[in-house]
Amino acid sequence: MPIENRTARLTILIDPRKKAVFERLCSEEDATSSQVVRRLIRDYIEQRTGRPWQPEDDQAETESSVQSAHVRGR
Repeated sequence: MPIENRTARLTILIDPRKKAVFERLCSEEDATSSQVVRRLIRDYIEQRTGRPWQPEDDQAETESSVQSAHVRGR
């Protein structure tokens, strides 16, 4: 899989205890929390779109998925 552009920042608020457990579990699999979050997001996109993630399709996919979600009332 090609390396993706990593220029956007996603800021989330999370319970400190949950964050500590998450970081420990990431460390146990020798992954950073950012790597795991990127994988979770990619898996979510693939689940929702029903097809493998293609980084070069990101702009068109984002626009059509957002429009589809709004039509479905999500």
